[in-house]
Amino acid sequence: MTDCKGYFDFSASTPPYTEVIDVVSKLMEEYYGNPSSLHRKGLEAEKLMKQAREVVAVCLHTEASHIIFTSGGTEGNNIAILGCARQFASRGKHLITSRIEHSSVYECFLQLEREGFEVTYLPVDQTGCVRIEDVIQAIRADTILVSVMHVSNEIGRIQPIAEIGHVLAKYPRILFHVDAVQSAGKLPIHPEQAGIDLLTLSAHKFHGPKGVGILYRRPSIRLTPVLFGGGQEFGLRPGTENVPLIVGMAKALRIGTEKRAANLLYVTELRQYLVDQLKQVQGLILTGSQDTEQMLPHIVHFCLPEIRSEVFVHAMESAGLYVSAQSACAAGENMPSRTLLAMGYEHDLAKCGIRISLSPMHSKDNIHGLSVSISNTIDQLIRK
Repeated sequence: MTDCKGYFDFSASTPPYTEVIDVVSKLMEEYYGNPSSLHRKGLEAEKLMKQAREVVAVCLHTEASHIIFTSGGTEGNNIAILGCARQFASRGKHLITSRIEHSSVYECFLQLEREGFEVTYLPVDQTGCVRIEDVIQAIRADTILVSVMHVSNEIGRIQPIAEIGHVLAKYPRILFHVDAVQSAGKLPIHPEQAGIDLLTLSAHKFHGPKGVGILYRRPSIRLTPVLFGGGQEFGLRPGTENVPLIVGMAKALRIGTEKRAANLLYVTELRQYLVDQLKQVQGLILTGSQDTEQMLPHIVHFCLPEIRSEVFVHAMESAGLYVSAQSACAAGENMPSRTLLAMGYEHDLAKCGIRISLSPMHSKDNIHGLSVSISNTIDQLIRK
């Protein structure tokens, strides 16, 4: 795998495992048939896709018939949220989500509001966590969907997904969608055990290829399609399946699942070391929870008063270190972070967030070098 010791933006995208690159390359060269074709080349491709679906299902502790292949997290979220709301609009037109969702979720709800749905946007506490009591209070007789992410893509706060699922189990007419893009391959994900009806994953977040993802759907749930033109993927994602990327994604998820427990322990140690170093940097404000068990160990987020995020990111890049401002989908907009505003940060400070995302590929020495560079860069920018 590529040397990524200076790359600290793994939440935006990860380098594919070497094994994934090899299998994708081989399949592109040798298994180019359309899986919908009836001849041998098509049947070979279809068999590979079936095997990949089974691998994914095992990793998620579910059945292969529950797995739909998509082009990534954005498409999966759109299919799940728009498809669910439009399918069950006759039951009610009230939806619930949080104020800190990824834009591919948040903007789906904005679109549904334009279509006449009513949306309750749940607040979060100062650590960035949705409160169970707010979920319960928001539920109405006409509520049909709740969507809450597993882990905040910006600050790394783990949300109480299992607890929300337990609450919603008392309301069989309400469906539960979870954007698990940031947690896939890092935390255990058992949708059926957690009471999740729809779950979204994206391969390039767990060392798979870009342009492919997964939507878990409880089979009894019908969704109104948002794409048309073919019957592939149970009629929900028409178009010829990209078999090499699908197989590569399944391989990446399997590798990540096998290594998950060991990687989690290792990255937790790295995160604590970095946090301890950053606490000594004057003026730096760490965000999220002080309880490490409530945070995804792969993400450390902080604010730098009076230093614009993009200025700090480019200054770090000049030192050969790559960090990010907000999420990759929001970077460059020079807008305050919706997540930080929801957590109670002032408008100007909400423009000053920096996300560091770690991986098992990093060493303690890499983390030490990063913390020294962060401190030096802050000093240089303040002196300017």
